[in-house]
Amino acid sequence: MTIRASTLFLLFLVSCSAAPAESLRASVTVRTDQPGSVIDPGIYGQFAEHLGRGIYEGVWVGENSPIPNTRGLRNDVLAALKELGVPVLRWPGGCFADEYHWRDGIGPRDQRPTRINTTWGGVVDDNSFGTHEFMDFAELIGAEVYVNGNVGTGSTREMAEWVEYMTADNNSTLAQLRRANGRDKPWRVHYFAVGNETWGCGGNMRPEFYADLYRQYATFIKTPRDNKPQRIASGANGSNTEWTDVLMREAGRHMDAISVHYYTLPRGAWKEKGAATRFPESEWISTFRRTLRMDEILTNHSTIMDRYDPQRRVALLVDEWGTWYDVEPGTNEGFLYQQNSLRDALVAAVNFNIFHRHAARVRMTNIAQMVNVLQAIILTDGPRMLKTPTYHAFALYRPFRGATHVPVEISTAEYRLDAESIPAVHATAARDKAGALHIALTNLDPHRRAAVELHLPGQTGKTLQGQILTAATTDAINTFEAPDTVRPAPFKAIKVKGELQVELPARSLLVLSQR
Repeated sequence: MTIRASTLFLLFLVSCSAAPAESLRASVTVRTDQPGSVIDPGIYGQFAEHLGRGIYEGVWVGENSPIPNTRGLRNDVLAALKELGVPVLRWPGGCFADEYHWRDGIGPRDQRPTRINTTWGGVVDDNSFGTHEFMDFAELIGAEVYVNGNVGTGSTREMAEWVEYMTADNNSTLAQLRRANGRDKPWRVHYFAVGNETWGCGGNMRPEFYADLYRQYATFIKTPRDNKPQRIASGANGSNTEWTDVLMREAGRHMDAISVHYYTLPRGAWKEKGAATRFPESEWISTFRRTLRMDEILTNHSTIMDRYDPQRRVALLVDEWGTWYDVEPGTNEGFLYQQNSLRDALVAAVNFNIFHRHAARVRMTNIAQMVNVLQAIILTDGPRMLKTPTYHAFALYRPFRGATHVPVEISTAEYRLDAESIPAVHATAARDKAGALHIALTNLDPHRRAAVELHLPGQTGKTLQGQILTAATTDAINTFEAPDTVRPAPFKAIKVKGELQVELPARSLLVLSQR
């Protein structure tokens, strides 16, 4: 932590302790005697689409750029993503995927065709970032790859040939073409999706039509035996359980996973969604009320899936989620560039907690999106880069990856504003492979500290150490001039004696771990 960030945080704590605002009360019991499912690391996945400055400038600057890079990939972004440890990365879309033709993005870059990105901003894509560049990027940051195929404007042959190009280990023409383009060994493709949002931008299809189309396309995803990707079906929009019902009934046995997309819109409307900063308190509470709907959405889709797949072989993937605001003033509306504040970090934390509870079925999620788009974890401006508050939320939750979920029982005061109310305290817990317990506590009340009674039956003689993420205002952001305004700070170690009390500042996220 920088001296400046430490000073700001200490001043904030002093101001809180001097403030007359009352504390709210909550009780959290961690049921260590009732272990649940393993939290798949894929729950902390990322998404990079050819959209705005997400790929070009955000990730790819080209080998001749003055911005320090490795084979055209900017070094500062690579370092930040390697530090975070991205488990899986989805590409090339999104809506862009169903207009993407993979042959446009291979071969000498100066000979690749240019195409208009009709979905996002009407800008020209020179295809300098294609299959080889993406796979290189994923390997450099250590991420598994999730490739989204083109159903909307593609064909079964085009999709089958792309899969062969990436995975063939023989001397076929496509394997030889890959080698001629600079890659000798086949790539490992971990996940492959048949289309995206086929109910909307991917073709405006009916579920019955797409179910048949999915079965046809999935038939031709053929790879060597030791390189078979999980086949992903394009799933529902939010609460549309009919789509899931039809897909599971008609094509469930042909898939390994089905997706669902759900975005948090503060005002609940697409035309005027609300601002990323300088928002009223009414949009603070409405943002979290709508975020909490994720639990109901996953419950309802899982219930449908359980009827057809009681063994839970088919995974439910939330491969697009996050906050979606009005774009920053003066920016291209098709670029979906928005600021990222403390509010976004707490939204991420609430979603993580929900994903943990559904870990038996939910095995991957992909926040939208990784760099410069929507709820990004990284923002860039030419040669400058910063980590957003959401990046720090991902970093704080690293101990939960691969750990076993432990249920929590929460009794909490409500945070109320006019006619709206939500639970003030949110929590999750898990035990890692080494046996250490990890607990995350979130206080969504923007004004009141939370006195949390933390009950840990059977846990004695251990110390809990933590990091806390908070700020002086609900819309505090990191800027290129002050990139460390919102970042984690150490939280005083606590001795466990079966139960203890934690003073949780207003608008904060605290992650505690056994030491």
